Amino acid sequence: MDDEESLAVALSAAGYFADGGLLTAVHLALRLGRPLLLEGEPGVGKTELAAVLSRVLDRELIRLQCFEGLDSGQALYEWDYPKQLLRVRTAEARGEAIGDLYAEEFLLQRPLLRAVRSERGAVLLIDEIDRADNEFEAFLLEFLSDFQITVPELATLRARRTPVVVLTSNRTRELHDALRRRCLYHWIAFPDAQRERAILHAHVPGLAEEAAAELVRAVAEIRALPLLKRPGVAESIDWARGAAALVDGGSAWPTALRRALGLLIKDEEDTRLLDERAKEIFHHS
Repeated sequence: MDDEESLAVALSAAGYFADGGLLTAVHLALRLGRPLLLEGEPGVGKTELAAVLSRVLDRELIRLQCFEGLDSGQALYEWDYPKQLLRVRTAEARGEAIGDLYAEEFLLQRPLLRAVRSERGAVLLIDEIDRADNEFEAFLLEFLSDFQITVPELATLRARRTPVVVLTSNRTRELHDALRRRCLYHWIAFPDAQRERAILHAHVPGLAEEAAAELVRAVAEIRALPLLKRPGVAESIDWARGAAALVDGGSAWPTALRRALGLLIKDEEDTRLLDERAKEIFHHS
């Protein structure tokens, strides 16, 4: 994308409505070739941005889901030991030469190697990096510096096209300063009312403006409560879809919103709190 305006148009056409700060962050990450580190509460659209970018840029989306205990082998590559063993046994049974057990055919490409070898370029999503261990974070920092992987049995493999890298974090732990310095950073906040209405209209076709406004107002009041898990944009979309389905089934919109709350709130304690405050929240309905 040549400028932020064309980027905004492309993202909006794909159903992603970014504010000015996020547009600038994405634009600079693309222009400078820097990894983009996104933080924010679950459900604000961090992971979705990577998926939309892959479509807008016509690149392959490759996702590395982080978890405790993730090691470099699981992220880079592994050798297909069962296939190697089968080759050995078959060759021995036939009295043939075993051949090269570390040929390309035995190489299992994991996300980082796939991103490096992608023919048309990749958007590499490193999702929930805060769930990985410190050791993996240090390894990742080295990978992000040169985008090359050495497979001792084969060669050093360099990126054919530098991947667009998006890292996400829910801040379950603090990330190292070294990784933060390597990346362009942006905090994604919950959208304002106007943007959330636009998001709902894009993802829930046929949703009336009055219904969207009522739902967005209710979501904002619910997020202001001391909840254990504040609902994200993904939950508000699900809530709108569920309520719209109930309206199609004959329920009035205010009733449909209350009946579909299980799509918005996913915790028992939060449900009890919302039950206590329901009259206040839905008093406009």
